[in-house]
Amino acid sequence: MQINPFDILKNAQKIQEQMGMFQEKIGSITAAGSSGGGMVRVELTGRMEVVSVTIAPEAAAAQDVQMLEDLIAAAFTSAVENVKEALSRELGGAVFPPGLL
Repeated sequence: MQINPFDILKNAQKIQEQMGMFQEKIGSITAAGSSGGGMVRVELTGRMEVVSVTIAPEAAAAQDVQMLEDLIAAAFTSAVENVKEALSRELGGAVFPPGLL
């Protein structure tokens, strides 16, 4: 069996184009998560970059810093799960191995 190096190059270019489209699609996806009945909201991109963090005045006015930290962490975790679901939906039900996202 003889391998044509030009076929390998064509396949590599096609894979590179597909990866570029995949990266673009991931960057366009956003999802949000919230906690405390909506007192804290975190929005992320498909690349897990934080777009925004919103804290309700009543949560910010509380003197309990630990509670606020817990609410932010819970909202972030919720946003991550929602991004994973959005990516799976948008990318045709692709399954991501643990640790990839």
